[in-house]
Amino acid sequence: MAIRSYVGAVLLLLSFSSTINAHVFHIGNYGAKGDGTSDISQALLSAWKDACASNTSAKVLIPGGTFALSEVVLEGSCKAPVEFQLQGTLRAPADPSRFKTDGWVAFQHIDGLTVSGGGTFDGQGKIAWEQNDCNLNKNCRTLPINLRFNFVSNALIHDVTTLDSKQFHVNVLGCKNVTFRHFTVTAPGDSANTDGIHIGRSVGINIIDTNIKTGDDCVSIGDGSQQIFVTGVNCGPGHGISVGSLGKWKNEEPVVGIFVKNCTITGGTNGVRIKTWPASPVGVASDMHFEDIQMNDVANPVLIDQGYCPWNQCQAQNPSLVKISKVSFKRIRGTSASQVAVKIACSKLVPCDNVEIADIDLAYHGPEGPALSECSNVRPLISGRQYPLACAKVAS
Repeated sequence: MAIRSYVGAVLLLLSFSSTINAHVFHIGNYGAKGDGTSDISQALLSAWKDACASNTSAKVLIPGGTFALSEVVLEGSCKAPVEFQLQGTLRAPADPSRFKTDGWVAFQHIDGLTVSGGGTFDGQGKIAWEQNDCNLNKNCRTLPINLRFNFVSNALIHDVTTLDSKQFHVNVLGCKNVTFRHFTVTAPGDSANTDGIHIGRSVGINIIDTNIKTGDDCVSIGDGSQQIFVTGVNCGPGHGISVGSLGKWKNEEPVVGIFVKNCTITGGTNGVRIKTWPASPVGVASDMHFEDIQMNDVANPVLIDQGYCPWNQCQAQNPSLVKISKVSFKRIRGTSASQVAVKIACSKLVPCDNVEIADIDLAYHGPEGPALSECSNVRPLISGRQYPLACAKVAS
């Protein structure tokens, strides 16, 4: 209750601080044209600079219309809270070769940011998806992310859409106390590597009442993430809601305090999962809880995979050294698109500790037979209804 009250208070505070008596900086006053072809990057940067320098709350306003925008960095620190209000559509260059960096619109080093307005960040990702060869090439080109939030604190991002990003839709790095609410992510289910919201090395990130349809993880939680709350998310198509992948790099920071509740996953290739690479450096992931989740025709609805090895780009024979502990899967129900509905496959060198499986009701209607639950290198605490029967088979 205290956490909910705190989040609610922050939302209210940010809402008021960013809108009451804000000085409006309309990009039309800086020469921007909503004709869909004229690049407004310089106009936007000028409007942002003036808003950021305001001694009182400021608002950068992008009205209805379609505005072409090349890559921009909207930099702080700002003297007072700033709202970025997008009412129209910002459209990225379709050709990824026009980008010099791996970000399209980046907000960074800002304390007190609101992004709102009902508008759309259109990444025009189709050409980039066709060029993405990361499944074959370890040194593949890094494609631009629609929205980057770098070292941002006390922020509210609400009632805007990110569409067809070339890579991740949103990347949250080094942030503190950031909330996404009534946020929309949209991309085709076959768009490569288009994670909805990726979080890394951040504390106090909330994703609330949000709709995500994409070609990769709806939400992915990377190393150094702490106190992450995902509530009321509709995910699908996509690869589910994931912690990880972890253990790919040296010096990864612990993941602690992940709470995923009251979410619905539809037609995903995964449901809720924790994934770590084999042959990993030592790492820690603990205090992770997945509760009250509805699965609708989802493959791998409940999964811990400590042998995660996409495209066979790893040393699969060597166990992961990421220690997983204090995990719960509770009240997860619906239908599975794979016979193995629950799979807890932990590392044989550092087995999972304190895993709880409670009140699982997942049906499978395929030709192989009823749903199965498989486990290895774990001794879970089992309670409540268990369909399928918990850990009836040893996971391969």
